[in-house]
Amino acid sequence: MTTSQVRRDGGRIAYEVHGEGPLVVLSHGMGENRGSFRHLVPLLVAAGHRVASVDVRGHGESSVGWPTYAPAEVGADLLAVVRDIDAGPAVLVGSSSSAAAVVFAATGAPDLVTGIVQIGAFVGRPKLNPLLRMTSVAVLRSPRLFGMFHKTLFPVHRPADDASYRRAMVATLREPGRMAAVRGVVAPAEPHWTARAAQVRQPVLVLMGAKDPDFPNPGAEARAARRLFRTAEARMIEESGHYPHADRPQRTADELLGFLTVCGG
Repeated sequence: MTTSQVRRDGGRIAYEVHGEGPLVVLSHGMGENRGSFRHLVPLLVAAGHRVASVDVRGHGESSVGWPTYAPAEVGADLLAVVRDIDAGPAVLVGSSSSAAAVVFAATGAPDLVTGIVQIGAFVGRPKLNPLLRMTSVAVLRSPRLFGMFHKTLFPVHRPADDASYRRAMVATLREPGRMAAVRGVVAPAEPHWTARAAQVRQPVLVLMGAKDPDFPNPGAEARAARRLFRTAEARMIEESGHYPHADRPQRTADELLGFLTVCGG
């Protein structure tokens, strides 16, 4: 595995590229790293795509200490990766917190983006009772607690290598500055991505695990996201949690490959 890096104002973004063909860029959610897509990448490569998986700023092998982790800036990082690879335009796939980033990227440089995919997108800001708010604060400051929380997001199935992936993820989060980045990517920022959704002119696919524990009603959340865009479809991944690309990679790949055909890839 070869790690590439693109310099941005404030730090460096790490990414890796596999395969040849139309470009797909994958961006993970808070606390994770590009290894989140380890089971999806080979499936997309085998289907004839060049796939770049990115470490979001402050995560994985990307540098820490950024002045902001707002979704608009994460989206700009993804565009910088597309330019650095020089094989665009690309379809951008954002999981969880990165689902907001791909919206900003699509509207910021439409010539570089042929379509976007949101996996587990948050349409509304979660309303937490005092106990859950205290729990959330603790989780966002402790690598160990975050690892325990991460495990709960796989309510049905877990990849065979889930435990080893999580141990490595938690070890990275113990590095100085990493938990600040975790808090940063989910901190409230304006404008919210939903305010930009109507400006997206590219096709959009919304994917949601049917048993995603982050939402009281995952199907309703997916449909709410779909309605914000001009041209969008919402698809549910059955028997899946918050990370369908990890617990149902083949099913996720099937949905993505159909969408990539629509996008011309």
